[in-house]
Amino acid sequence: MLSAWNRRDRPPEDGAAAGLQGFTVDKTFLSSLKGILLETELDFLRCVSASIIFLVVSFVAVTSRHGAAIAAFVFGIILVSVFAYDAFKIYRTEMAPRATQGDQ
Repeated sequence: MLSAWNRRDRPPEDGAAAGLQGFTVDKTFLSSLKGILLETELDFLRCVSASIIFLVVSFVAVTSRHGAAIAAFVFGIILVSVFAYDAFKIYRTEMAPRATQGDQ
């Protein structure tokens, strides 16, 4: 079995494996300011999109008026409130301080 050192010392492969070499994680980019901002923005967008999706699905489920649909509506509203709170905390702790620091 080849170790990571042996694979790095070999010349690049041809074919499908050569096309996948560009998909490695660049840890220096993720630790830079742009990488941190990108991660924060994606996390914020995840919370906002999940809130919207659960809100729509909850209102669609409650239109059938069955007992399980009403329970799904209540559960969806609880999840929407959790995701909205998470988005609010992400915005206040990670996105808003950087916006005010850039103005100074």
